[in-house]
Amino acid sequence: MSQPLTLDVKGHVATITYNRPEKLNAMTPEMADLLKAAVARCNADDAVRVVILTGTGKAFCAGSDIALLETYATPWEFRNRTEYCDILRALLKPSIAAINGYAFGGGLEMAMSCDIRIAAETAKLGAPEIKLGWIGGGGMTVHLAQSIGPSNAALMVMTGEPVTAAQAQAWGLVSDLTAPDALMARANEIAGQIAARAPIAAETAKANLKAAYNMPLEQAVAYERDLQTICFATSDADEGRAAFAEKRSPNFEKRRR
Repeated sequence: MSQPLTLDVKGHVATITYNRPEKLNAMTPEMADLLKAAVARCNADDAVRVVILTGTGKAFCAGSDIALLETYATPWEFRNRTEYCDILRALLKPSIAAINGYAFGGGLEMAMSCDIRIAAETAKLGAPEIKLGWIGGGGMTVHLAQSIGPSNAALMVMTGEPVTAAQAQAWGLVSDLTAPDALMARANEIAGQIAARAPIAAETAKANLKAAYNMPLEQAVAYERDLQTICFATSDADEGRAAFAEKRSPNFEKRRR
């Protein structure tokens, strides 16, 4: 049987694919464990500079496999389960969600846990948990409120109705739309652009963006300046300045001096 989650590394780009199309790539504990291992490998491998997340079939991911939620013996056991969105938020490398189809519930939360989101024109995104009697628990409300504003977030969370990819782009939830058969080419194009940049600076930019949401303005600017100083002290920054002076493309190698 094929693995329900796969990791493929080509050059500087890793692609994690949810591969349970018969269940709309609904997440299971096994898939969460595979995701944790894939993220750990990407974090540990300096050759990996960008990670793409996508799905097979009609769905990016339809969230948790609801049938398996009955297996938790107590609410406390459910509360302390391996949370797949937390796993993705531990990814140190820049990440791109290539939303090929339905991104519902935890699937939408995982897409929002990525740094950049692009979608097929036929994709739909939704927070349907309220239809089943609960709300999202992987960062749904905070990510939606930050991405599309409190009113649009409330509309999605309180009705549970999905939005089209075009509406998601209009609200700022996704950055780009493509034809379905062009989605992965576009994801790899963006990944290639990021992979060509200084990897320490790219990882630092990711950390800085995450921190910016949680800090007052003056503290955020001071933190950004500290991170800039760290980047400036790397050999990759030396290479960037040398390449600029010599009018050539830089060759970044994640060098720290």
